Amino acid sequence: MERLDVKSFWVENLDMAKTLKQEDHVDRFLEEIRDHMPTLDLRVEGIVDRIAGIQRRIRRMLDETLEEHGLISGEWHVLGKLSRSPDLRRSAGELAAKVELSSAAMTNRLDRLEKAGLVRRVPDPTDRRSVQVELTSKGKALYDRAVGAQAAKESIVAAALDQRQQDQLNDLLRRLMLEFERRESTA
Repeated sequence: MERLDVKSFWVENLDMAKTLKQEDHVDRFLEEIRDHMPTLDLRVEGIVDRIAGIQRRIRRMLDETLEEHGLISGEWHVLGKLSRSPDLRRSAGELAAKVELSSAAMTNRLDRLEKAGLVRRVPDPTDRRSVQVELTSKGKALYDRAVGAQAAKESIVAAALDQRQQDQLNDLLRRLMLEFERRESTA
């Protein structure tokens, strides 16, 4: 019969418990303000601070991905809108509305994208006075590569959670999003 060393068993499990409950910078911040702001709900503050911090890091990761592919955020959004459009086309006005830009700003953005060979302006088949913006095969390939690279980076981060945890987190975040959407629709 093997002898159980209770002290080493306890220490090993304590170390494992510490690993499972690691502190992040938000925990340290909340501990710092706990006594100075006793009426603040630290649980809610932790949720909000973590969501904001994760959002900043994902944004920074996306900016790095776009830079690696020679794009800036606004160009990536235009390419994305076109890639999800019927026939990979939209009018410049539709694009401007979708990405919330003035027509002058959209014209400048489209000029840069066209010069890079990522989009082209083509006559509107239903209205000869209008022009549509069409995603080129080069633009579609670049957009798809950038999306794939970003998705791979996001998968690495999400791998900190198993599939069940990812589903749970999605469900919880969906509940928060639905509450925001409900409040926005009644405002």
